Amino acid sequence: MSRMSDTWILAAQCPSRLGTVDVVTRFLKEQQCYITELNSFDDRLGGRFFIRAEFRPEQDEFHEERFHTDFSARANEFDMQFELTAPGKRTGTVIMVSKADHCLNDLLYRYRTGQLPLDIKAVISNHPDLEPLAAWHDLPYHYLPITPETKLQQEAQIREIIADTDAELVVLARYMQVLSPSMCELLAGRAINIHHSLLPGFKGAKPYHQAYEKGVKLVGATAHYINNDLDEGPIIAQGVEPVDHTHYPEDLVAKGRDIECLTLARAISYHLERRVFFYSGRTVVFGN
Repeated sequence: MSRMSDTWILAAQCPSRLGTVDVVTRFLKEQQCYITELNSFDDRLGGRFFIRAEFRPEQDEFHEERFHTDFSARANEFDMQFELTAPGKRTGTVIMVSKADHCLNDLLYRYRTGQLPLDIKAVISNHPDLEPLAAWHDLPYHYLPITPETKLQQEAQIREIIADTDAELVVLARYMQVLSPSMCELLAGRAINIHHSLLPGFKGAKPYHQAYEKGVKLVGATAHYINNDLDEGPIIAQGVEPVDHTHYPEDLVAKGRDIECLTLARAISYHLERRVFFYSGRTVVFGN
């Protein structure tokens, strides 16, 4: 899923102005960098410009600090915010789960086979059920039970683990607890959640059984950054599949699990490859 092994990534955004594409492409040419992929978007309603370039240096030596310093001088003229990502970067990640294992199992497979350039620091759960799966991958597993009375204490432990591991990304791989507003604020822009797309129509227990009773014709999943509005954060990726009268509740559940796995993996890949730009409460995503 990832193609970051041999290319650098320059991702930037700024107010819409004449010359925004040129400042990026001209600089890369002057630095003898060959562009292998280029995406840009100008939001005419928001007056905001977004650009992402994958490139490969043609010279033998590439000086990251000098590149960053020299491009900063050009970018400042456009009030441009940018991020430079090195090839092969593996992002420190903490995964949070409850009892469902399908998303965790899928992510660990993609992690083990190198499809997702993650450096998984820990798995956190409010249940002990998935510890054997983490142990098989030789990953630390933190069982942190939670009750309404211990919620703040449990979240303090989560914060400590994230801080101690210096994790850049947190993945809620079917973690079935509502995070507090302070935790959402702490993890803004670096925590990805996955849930079925039957919301808000089918809330609570057994949503697929509810959907079956109503004869739904589509099931899907949504991956998004968390915020303080439950399951309503900025969307990164969505997946959907048609269903019909031949799909019984267990069939809908199985299909939903598959879509959740694929959609979550896609969203994480977009995040790692710097394809997601956050602005004004929503996302711009350069999919591939």
